[in-house]
Amino acid sequence: MDNEIEQQIIYGRNAVMEALNSDKEIDTVYLQKGANLGSFAAAAKKRGIVVKDVSEEKLSAMTNGAKHGGIAAEISACSYAQPEDILEEAERKGKPPFIIIADEIADPHNLGAIIRSAEAAGADGIIIPKRRSASVNATVFKTSAGAAAWIKIARVANLVDTIKFLKKKGVWVYGMEADGTPYDKIDLTGAAALVVGSEGFGLGRLVRETCDETISLPMNGKVNSLNASVSAGILMYEIVRQRGSR
Repeated sequence: MDNEIEQQIIYGRNAVMEALNSDKEIDTVYLQKGANLGSFAAAAKKRGIVVKDVSEEKLSAMTNGAKHGGIAAEISACSYAQPEDILEEAERKGKPPFIIIADEIADPHNLGAIIRSAEAAGADGIIIPKRRSASVNATVFKTSAGAAAWIKIARVANLVDTIKFLKKKGVWVYGMEADGTPYDKIDLTGAAALVVGSEGFGLGRLVRETCDETISLPMNGKVNSLNASVSAGILMYEIVRQRGSR
């Protein structure tokens, strides 16, 4: 469980402004020449961040041709936290821990969407594995709509060991599986960690075996599964609903 910093380029007006408004370490903000982006320049200069005017071609090259809205920033995309930091965040709030664990979510768009939902739902943090998982790169940051700047993200070497650590700290761990207990039959008001399985494969065997319980959503249509980020978002807000009704 180490603390890593990765240099990344993020882009898009929403993602960059969220980063500017957070305590993210930003090295440089790049603005397209001639674009009406004075508010971004002012926000960057207020924080003492270098601002560079560059051509549209330069921005397109930096963002690999993605739609950038005339702005990009070079940042430390994620200074990873520790699982202990996430528990401390819950303690600071004075509420039972509410943690999301992404088990080998390889698609950065899915991971970004999960981070966005988790931050919106008030989760204390997200835990991802080092191997066979998307890291918090520029695509993840943009897909999260900047939420990755506001929520603690831990990247761990061994997910099973981390789950065992959380259980020792009194956190009940729920794995999302199609054959699990229906979500409306489970009390989710206590200390909870929700484990989201990978796209197409679900939870790893050892991860599933280490969970305290598995939880499922009803599938009443012809398709028997949901996108990982969609199902995770539904269950996150079930936790919010149950906690709000206490």
